[in-house]
Amino acid sequence: MKIARIVGGERLSGSVEVGGSKNACLPVLAASLLTEDECVIHNIPRLSDIATMLEIFSSMGVVCSSVGEHSLRISARKVTSEAPTFLVRKMRASVCLMGALICRAGRAAINVPGGCLIGARPIDLHIKGFKALGCRITENGDLFAVDGSDLRGTEICLSGERGSTMTGTINVMMAALRAKGETTISCAAKEPEVVDFCRCLVAMGAKIDGIGTSILKIFGGIQLHGCEHTVIGDRIEAGTFICAGLMTDGDVKISGLGKGFLSAFLSKLREIGAKVSQDARGIIHVKPSGQLAGTEVETGPHPGFPTDLQAQFCALLTQSKVESSITEKIYPDRFSYVQELKRAGADISVSGPRAHIGGNSKLKGAHVVASDLRASAALYLAGLCAKGNTFVHDVYHLDRGYENFEGKLCSLGAKIERFE
Repeated sequence: MKIARIVGGERLSGSVEVGGSKNACLPVLAASLLTEDECVIHNIPRLSDIATMLEIFSSMGVVCSSVGEHSLRISARKVTSEAPTFLVRKMRASVCLMGALICRAGRAAINVPGGCLIGARPIDLHIKGFKALGCRITENGDLFAVDGSDLRGTEICLSGERGSTMTGTINVMMAALRAKGETTISCAAKEPEVVDFCRCLVAMGAKIDGIGTSILKIFGGIQLHGCEHTVIGDRIEAGTFICAGLMTDGDVKISGLGKGFLSAFLSKLREIGAKVSQDARGIIHVKPSGQLAGTEVETGPHPGFPTDLQAQFCALLTQSKVESSITEKIYPDRFSYVQELKRAGADISVSGPRAHIGGNSKLKGAHVVASDLRASAALYLAGLCAKGNTFVHDVYHLDRGYENFEGKLCSLGAKIERFE
């Protein structure tokens, strides 16, 4: 078991650069299966989820080779239509292989994917989209066998009770590339990661209209070729470092992120009095802000407040001067970390999909257990401003989405060590 010890009370200062986006990179890697030609992908973060995807690739006959510290050359000249269950179950993003294999081979056989334990994350909208295109789907327990050999363009609405679906949009887009004619997806996800994915497809020769909007038109039947693509910076990593700077009353500059990726998040920070700005180059500057005001937050699909920053923002709000609330609209069960923050002295209560956060929490060092990726980050943030030492258990979750997180924090002045 890996444990991290965080020494509280150290003020952060300096500059840090975020890596490539995990949530953008995994779909882009899946897209490399759409062609027999080589694809070269840059700005790939070194994460355990990326390693899992590459292990899946290897088992399917895909050849990957490094062409730099954060770049890969991928050759899917030969690829099987099945992915190994024990690897697929490790992460949610493996579901993107369904759309890739439908497009490339006309069939796919994949188990229901795994990932963080943050509540139900059904793939019903994915299946709805595949069926609308003409896929024949057989379910056997958790196994989905898809026959997509004869697909035709159509109109598909991907709206669900929790809004649009990012991975669903990506999956259905890939399947639609095989269909005859045009496919129009309404209520499509608009996250920066989806836009980046579309840019990669266009570089491969795809024709897509409406990129960045909720209505996408995909022109099927076009032969795709290899490409060279650079993955966007990770907006969730950037948001996490912003919270770290604010919680330690620090002075931190964060680079590597595009403009407009965190608009709702930055707007909410300014609302509570945080001194956060972003210049024309995209560099975010967090300045000492003193005690912050409270607020009410609702997560939602982009351009709304990101659900992947909910836990980190909750940790930040424990240090505000008045009460706040967060309503989780995407994954209502995503509050497993709250009990651990309470161990450290946080004043938080949860009622259904809403967390009520009392301000002025005097956090103290404690032993806490990370239950998922973003929960891990929230516990690290709490430890940075707690009095005494905080011990975070099961920190392997962190490695799924943050490259060298502890090293980057230590470069800003944090005192963190990891041990068995």
